[in-house]
Amino acid sequence: MAKHVVVEPYNEVWKKDFADIKAELEPALGGLALRIEHVGSTSVPGLSAKPIIDIDVVIEDYSKLNAAVEALARIGYQHEGDQGIPGREAFKYDGKEHLRKHHLYVCPADSAELHRHVTFRDYLRSHPETVRGYSRIKEEGAALYPYDIDRYIEHKSPFIESVYKEIGL
Repeated sequence: MAKHVVVEPYNEVWKKDFADIKAELEPALGGLALRIEHVGSTSVPGLSAKPIIDIDVVIEDYSKLNAAVEALARIGYQHEGDQGIPGREAFKYDGKEHLRKHHLYVCPADSAELHRHVTFRDYLRSHPETVRGYSRIKEEGAALYPYDIDRYIEHKSPFIESVYKEIGL
């Protein structure tokens, strides 16, 4: 059976959910993490989103990746490679039922993908009219394609691309 695409209105608790995950990551990573960024739709106040926290752990460069992979493995994360997106290393996990579902990525500081995530988030945070439009598109996509994540993504992609164009990404 296909996974159900659920888009919810913005929830203030997502900030705490991010903080809880970050609180587990920081001590494990120590000085390897230059910063830990809450990205994706749950990081934008007022934006409807799938209730999954997206996190980018920023490392200095790829010379630090193996150490980050080992540190994350000690707390239950398994490296999955870049999944076809250069500059973003994905991780999966088991046994984190005490935390909100999340997607974890490790990115070098000069990663174009990291830059895209942060720039898009920061633009949305300062443009409430764009947030309202994007929320409508996401809610509509989830209603139209409740069991087809690919069609849902396809539905919202033109809107995302128009924002990217506006902000020069």
